This record gives sequence, C-alpha cells and structure tokens, in this order.
Amino acid sequence: MKTKQTSPTTSPLRRGGASAIRIVLADDHPVVRIGVRNMLAGEEQVEVVGEAGDGDEAITQTLELLPDILLLDLAMPRLPGLEAMRSIMSGSPSVKIILLTSQISTQQIIEALQIGARGIVLKDALADHLTEAIFSVASGDYWIGGKRVVNLVGALHDLMQKAATPERKTYGLTPREMEVVGCIVEGCSNRDIAKQFTLSEETVKRHLSNIFDKTGVSTRLELAMFAIAHHLVDPSA
Repeated sequence: MKTKQTSPTTSPLRRGGASAIRIVLADDHPVVRIGVRNMLAGEEQVEVVGEAGDGDEAITQTLELLPDILLLDLAMPRLPGLEAMRSIMSGSPSVKIILLTSQISTQQIIEALQIGARGIVLKDALADHLTEAIFSVASGDYWIGGKRVVNLVGALHDLMQKAATPERKTYGLTPREMEVVGCIVEGCSNRDIAKQFTLSEETVKRHLSNIFDKTGVSTRLELAMFAIAHHLVDPSA
C-alpha cells in the first residue's frame, strides 16, 4: 500500500486485477489514520491517496482527488460525517463512502444508506472487516452489519423493521462480542468459538475478557445466566 496524493485514474480492478483501489482516509484522530494505513499496508491493490482531519477537509480532499472510496469517520469535527457525506454525494456521487464509527444506531444506519453510504464498519472491528468491506464496496456491493450485502432494498427493509421495535440493551457489546455470548450460552468452548469465526483462541479470550468487564460477570456460567436473563440471546434460537 502507498500513501500519497495522486490524480484520478481509471476505474480500479478488484482482487486479481492490476489497478489499485484509490482511497481517501478521513478521521480526526491521527492514531486511527495511522492504524488504518498499517492495516492496509499489505494490500497491494489498495492505495491511500489522501487524508483529512475534519469534515470540511474530507470534502475538499474527496472532490479534488476523486478517490474510488472515502473512509469517513461518522463523528468528525467542524462538519459531522453525515453532513459531509451529503456535500460529497452532491458534488461527486461516483465516490463510494464507507463510514467508520465507534457506535451507530439502526436509525443512523438507515439515514446513512439513504444519503448514499455503501458501507459501515465499526472501529473495534476494523481488523476483522475493513479490508473485506473495501473490496466488497469497490466491486459494487454494500457492507452492512459485518457482511457483504448485495440487495440493498432487502437490507433497508430489515433495518426499518428493526428500527420500528425497541432495540434490546447490549451493555456496549460489539456485534462480534454478542456472537461470542451466544456461543457461550450454547456451551461452546474457546476452541469451538475460534473455529466458528476463524479466530485465534487468544482473540476469543480477549473478547471474553471484554465481555466480562462490560457485563460485570466473572465466569462463563455467570455470563450465560446474565445473557438469558437480560435477553442478549434469542431463547428460541
């Protein structure tokens, strides 16, 4: 991966092709930008051509450089991510935007997709999802809820149904941590969980440590009981 400002090129090829996917990275935290660049460093088909530290700069960089994809922090200073996205979509609708965020409500996801976002990636899942999200979006699909989405209309329908009902309390657990909780309730071992989600057992242990901290429990049994009592899992599943 290279990091430099370049002029627009022709439409990129995906994995297996020769041309790089040109990216502008917009986040007000330098440490996040450094982390994302490092994550993408091993991807020969991804090139960061510009960076921005606030919403206004994100608009300027995107309209000037015309990247294939803009990675845009939802909570940007000076101009919030959704407002910046509106301006960008009106000035350069061909740019595909992936929102990066620490947290986002279902209603915000719906609004972002309606404005023109092509993907949403949670910051605590960047290592797991960012590269795949970039290639999915670059190839014309969407990235929502940690997976590739082809049918946007169907995805919006599901999101709107979810938004119409009260969201269950998640105690700050990420989608991946919620999946781990479900596995614990089913009696899975760390090895089982690692195999199911293609993770290392050390990563599973790290997820469990975070889950214990957030829920205030200290054992797997306590976690299973907590999850059932607080409806963190579907009892019919």
